[in-house]
Amino acid sequence: MSLFDDTVLVLKGYEDQEELRQAFLDHLEVHPDGTWKSCHAGHITASALVVDPGRGQVLLTLHKKLRMWLQMGGHCEPADPTLAAAALREATEESGIPDLTLLPGGPVRLDRHPIPAPCHWHFDVQYAAVAPPGAVHAISDESLNVRWFGYDEVADVADESVVRLLEATRSRL
Repeated sequence: MSLFDDTVLVLKGYEDQEELRQAFLDHLEVHPDGTWKSCHAGHITASALVVDPGRGQVLLTLHKKLRMWLQMGGHCEPADPTLAAAALREATEESGIPDLTLLPGGPVRLDRHPIPAPCHWHFDVQYAAVAPPGAVHAISDESLNVRWFGYDEVADVADESVVRLLEATRSRL
């Protein structure tokens, strides 16, 4: 199975986000290369909100280019067999935390947001990853900072897409 096929299969759910799910599928129908960064009309990305449920915290990264507190995530790579693998790889790379585990049940949410040229859109498939007890994070080359925030602090530092992702994640915990 290709990453494209995995993406289409993953997007079969999400009736609560039906319009957005359909936009993802329409994009992939028109752009067979829509899972790759080289598709300048927009492309699929995979992200994961890293949580520590025992401490009631989430780990966010201060994105170097956007200068915003966001969940870990990014572009799919040819070696990623699935979107889940891409999200887990990105979360591990950007957090510096080994042994993250994705919450069962597949992605938590879908999100689409505009980005600066040369691309136009990120179609983000959002997962949640649980950090092991006592996890120690590190700052990657893609981040200005990485920091734990209490659930109640996220709305003060992050945009609405991160807040919605946290709400959906907490409903799964």
